[in-house]
Amino acid sequence: MVRAFTILLLCQLAGTVVQQALGLPIPGPVMGLVLLLALLVWRGGPGQILHETANGFLKYLGLLFVPAGVGVVTELQELRANAIAIAIAIPVSTILGLAVTGALMQKLAKPNA
Repeated sequence: MVRAFTILLLCQLAGTVVQQALGLPIPGPVMGLVLLLALLVWRGGPGQILHETANGFLKYLGLLFVPAGVGVVTELQELRANAIAIAIAIPVSTILGLAVTGALMQKLAKPNA
């Protein structure tokens, strides 16, 4: 388990180093995930120990949402004050995002004729 945890942390560190060195607008941990994916593809998949360690982390993934939930609860007064704006912004931004994504996919999916 220590070896698998070390691999995960080293990939995150490498992703952060790459992100900082190249000045990319992508978070370092996301770059680390990309590097981990490349490593796993190169190795032909995760080993048994890495697989068990990852499943162990997934069991407790819900705990990562506790700080976000606490943040929402501490800002309830602010949320109430801006409830109308939030109620409008969320559906409008979702619909716009879907429309832009759909239009882009249709444009990119067209064969070059």
